[in-house]
Amino acid sequence: MPVYEYICRKCGHSFEQVERISEHGTKKVRCPKCKSQKVEQLLSLGFVKTSKKS
Repeated sequence: MPVYEYICRKCGHSFEQVERISEHGTKKVRCPKCKSQKVEQLLSLGFVKTSKKS
């Protein structure tokens, strides 16, 4: 499952959350520190590991 990075616009806390792709965008994300829904997703680089050697 993908890990999404967020930042709370109320308290400034940044956090990561594991979500299913089907949940992402439909589920309301809350800040774990202050419980606010004023969170913004951050853009981040992904890392993909495959079984093939390159």
